[in-house]
Amino acid sequence: MQRRSFLKYALAGAGAVTVSTMTGCGLVNPGGASAAGGGKTIKIIVTESAPYQEPTKIAKKLLEAKGWTLEPTYVTDIIQPNLAVANGEFDANFFQHNAYLKQFNQDKGLDNVGLFYVYSAPGGIWSDKYKSLKELPDGAKIGIPVDPANNGRALFMLRDAGLLELSEATVIHTSQKNITANPKKLQFVEVDQQSLAKTLPDVDAGFLVARMAADVKHTRADALAFEPDANQVPFRIVVAGRKDFAGSEKAAALKEAYQSSEVKAWFANYQSGILPTPWDQDPAADVAKL
Repeated sequence: MQRRSFLKYALAGAGAVTVSTMTGCGLVNPGGASAAGGGKTIKIIVTESAPYQEPTKIAKKLLEAKGWTLEPTYVTDIIQPNLAVANGEFDANFFQHNAYLKQFNQDKGLDNVGLFYVYSAPGGIWSDKYKSLKELPDGAKIGIPVDPANNGRALFMLRDAGLLELSEATVIHTSQKNITANPKKLQFVEVDQQSLAKTLPDVDAGFLVARMAADVKHTRADALAFEPDANQVPFRIVVAGRKDFAGSEKAAALKEAYQSSEVKAWFANYQSGILPTPWDQDPAADVAKL
């Protein structure tokens, strides 16, 4: 299957790639803002999904109590948020993981930076038909993400379970071309990230980001395999901004609000705490290792 554009499909954990909130070449901003916030106003562009929207609502209230105004604009596009931050329309965005941010910067010549983490987006392999990887028959069809940033995540888990052998590569640089042995003759069906949950009934097993698995009533407990912590690092979700915004009073206020006890409690209650909050980790240090 031919691979599709990385920039269009690479986001794990963000919304679909429709551009329903854009007109022409500019973003539609319900608040009427066309430039990053001045004074005590912070403008942020956020994807339309509960793990993004709900923490943003909490952060907004906390910031208001301290005299700040947080103006979020919600979108379902994954291209414009980085461009809108880079050109000064918004102060920050909240929609992407570190691997995507690094690749986007390289491809578009930008220097947006991860300001801080909000949550981690682990993945796993689930099945509607089988209870373990050992039950998979020869020739089983496995749904995996089509994009390069996420393609290797399922392959690594299958390798760790002894079902594949792979040539040496990091998780974000591994694809089917790295398979050196496939004794069960597993067949891989590459699907864009947002459609994997819908296609799970049509394959023998498939990779899903944990929150998407939860949406179709799967839990970590019934996963055939679950991503180890070390492999989750590139897929931690960041709030990102321009380099000149990092270290500012606004950035500090934003971090304090998103990394509050109230937001921590929300994640603890969301889908039985399936999304970790690695707030003690530094996205800049992590992205340098990718």
